[in-house]
Amino acid sequence: MEAVFKALADKSRRRLLDALFRRNGQTLNELCGYLSMSRQAVTKHLLLLEKANLVTIVWRGREKLHYLNPVPIHQIYDRWISKYDRHRVDALGELKRELEGKKKGNRHG
Repeated sequence: MEAVFKALADKSRRRLLDALFRRNGQTLNELCGYLSMSRQAVTKHLLLLEKANLVTIVWRGREKLHYLNPVPIHQIYDRWISKYDRHRVDALGELKRELEGKKKGNRHG
């Protein structure tokens, strides 16, 4: 999971993931269009994303296509984010029930 956090920490790598989210299966040349840096720098970012398992590669003939793998991000959500969201949603649900209960009480009062 550390590799995923490290990969997501960089703005350029997040832009590459966003580009793949919008349109999966892009070549290096296409992905270079999203960043103002050298082809070699983009390649290094993609390699780091591959090592973190956030990007997978599929060869179509001589063409190397990059695909977003959402599984590691989903695992982060399950492990770190969803447990905090649950408490907030539960609190909002409780607040709604209380407010609705007060509304009903006022109608009969």
